Order: sequence, then structure tokens, then C-alpha cells
Amino acid sequence: MAAAAERGGGACFVLGASGETGRALLRELLARRLFARVTVVGRRRLSLGEAEGAAVEQAVVDFERLSEHAAAFQGHDVGFCCLGTTRAKAGAAGFVRVDRDYVAQAAELARAGGCKHFVLQSSQGANQHSRFLYLRVKGEVENLVQAVGFDRCTILRPAVLLCKRQESRPAEWMAQQFLRVVAQVFPTAYSVPVETVARAMVASVLQPGEGKVEVLENAAIHELGKAVPQQGT
Repeated sequence: MAAAAERGGGACFVLGASGETGRALLRELLARRLFARVTVVGRRRLSLGEAEGAAVEQAVVDFERLSEHAAAFQGHDVGFCCLGTTRAKAGAAGFVRVDRDYVAQAAELARAGGCKHFVLQSSQGANQHSRFLYLRVKGEVENLVQAVGFDRCTILRPAVLLCKRQESRPAEWMAQQFLRVVAQVFPTAYSVPVETVARAMVASVLQPGEGKVEVLENAAIHELGKAVPQQGT
């Protein structure tokens, strides 16, 4: 698949393209023209520019009835998953349903549809035995995705994501300002820009894998993100 992507062939889908990392990933994929076909799978159509809209296929699905939308996952070589919500936005049950159940079911449909390589954005500290709901669910979904049996599975565990959110989160904004200062001293320890995560996800496809399952912690994400130069550099 790495060779096909370098030639601009093959097909991929993106789950969670409306989120901060997903948007950065979609921009990266389109700018580099790595795939002949890019499909965004989501619960509603994204508002894209004319050029982006022409380059992207959009499949609108009902995640509560995802099994009825198997066709949306057919014929893709690589699947990128940035799907997720927050407990504050969806409640505890809603968070579990989105971040674990939706992702696991999408992975199963993707594998059945021919997907060979699944790239999952998880979280630093993910652990199925954690007493914290967020980290426990992230650990659980990692295990579920691995169990699907992709030829290759890459899991990224970024620390705090640095981004300019479209929605207003004052407390998070203040925390990000602090972490941006900390990053000047400890650049790979506590945070990572979403653009770096996106580039690392792309780089994981372009480079040969080290085993069937790869887990990339925050420092490795920074390093891999550098392997794919920023556009315009």
C-alpha cells in the first residue's frame, strides 16, 4: 500500500473529518494527492470548497444503523479514524457509543470491505484497565480494532492536541496557551499540534510498518510527523 500511495493510487476513507485532527488530515491527503479516491464517511455532508468538494466523495451514514451502510466502507485500501466526542458534549453513555462502539463497528465493516491498513487516533494513556472513563474507553477501542484482524493497524496516542477550535472552549484555550509555552522547553512531552498528528498518520501509510500492529506514543508522533515535510517547505 505504501508504494500505491506514493504513486497516487488506491483509495482511502476518513472517519471524523469534521473534527480538528480530521480536518487537518483531509487537507494533508488532498494536498499530497496520495490516493486516487478519498471518501469522507460521516453523519452529515461537510461544507467543502469547490476544489476540495471535487476531490472528495462523501458518504452520509447513520451511525446508529451503521450495518446498513456497509457500501460506504467498500473498496478502500486504508482507513483513517479520527472519530470521537467528549463526555461533556455527549454524556458518558454517548461518549462510549461514539468513541468505542461506532469506531469498532466501522473497523469491522472496513475490514469486510477490503481495507488492509487501519490508522486510529487514540490518546496518550489509553488503558482498558484505567479507572478514568476516557482512558479506559480508548484502551478498549484499541483492543477491539486490533482484534478485527487488519493486515496492518497503526494506533497513534497523542498527548494534548494543540489547535484552533471552531467551537469555543475557554478553559481548553487557556490550557493550550500554557502548553504552547511548555512545548518550547519540552516539545514532545505534553502536547502535539493536530497538523503533526495528521502528517504522522499520512507518514505511517507511506513507510513500511514494524509488525502487524504499531502503537505510536506522543514522541514517536512528533518524529514521524517530521518524516513528511510540511506543504510549502
